[in-house]
Amino acid sequence: MTDIDPFTAHNGFRLPVQGLGTYAFRGEAGADAVRAGIETGYRLIDSAFNYENEGAVGWGVSGAAVDRGELIVTTKLAGRHHERSKALVSIEESRFRLGVDAIDLLLIHWPNPRVDKYVEAWESLIEARDRGLVRQIGVSNFLPEHLERIEDATGVRPVVNQIELHPYFPQTDALAYHREQGIITEAWSPLGRAGDLFSEPVVTRIAEERGLSPAQVVLAWHATRGSVAIPKAADPAHQSANLAAADLRLSADDVDAVTALGRADGRLFGADPRTHEEL
Repeated sequence: MTDIDPFTAHNGFRLPVQGLGTYAFRGEAGADAVRAGIETGYRLIDSAFNYENEGAVGWGVSGAAVDRGELIVTTKLAGRHHERSKALVSIEESRFRLGVDAIDLLLIHWPNPRVDKYVEAWESLIEARDRGLVRQIGVSNFLPEHLERIEDATGVRPVVNQIELHPYFPQTDALAYHREQGIITEAWSPLGRAGDLFSEPVVTRIAEERGLSPAQVVLAWHATRGSVAIPKAADPAHQSANLAAADLRLSADDVDAVTALGRADGRLFGADPRTHEEL
């Protein structure tokens, strides 16, 4: 660990310790889950074009009894829209579906290196930011080589990199690299394979000692390590329990013990950013 705040980017942009994932939140039920999450206390909401739920997310945001200025609404640019002409229209459409004057945080969903248009996509995000369509720009599933290439090409460094990160795939090197660069790390699927993970002896031991649920232990592990966890929960009680873990921190020994659960094949579905294509 260093003295650098892991939840503040190189340009001063700051994220809360935990956000609300919305994958598979669709229709009225999805909108209700987003609204409930905001009213429970979430201020970071994570969506994507490919989740096919920007409308539900926007509806939930607009219906929540919370000032819009307190929220950070995130979406992601799909791989099939990396070309500049497609990217800018896609960003405009995402803004309309979300019903916002500007997207608070826009990410490139995957680099898709075999297609090799992620630099062009990054240039489009910069243009969208300069036009006022979005406020902050970042990436998802980028490796250091991808991050360095887009910064070398444009002089602009992402504020966020959202990556797969959970105890079975702890991404220690990526966390350290991001912190060194002033890039906030967001963790998708932060609870991993919850069924397996929640029965791990080290997780259940810490839960019993601290009077926590296994999910809260894992979310506290994220917070202590400096990654913004984005768990998905539709039920307000689960949302509240997850969010309570944002204020929890584990001891260094307990962090190391949970991190030791990492596996060589820890990815949930084998999606290596060097080869994976997400259109």
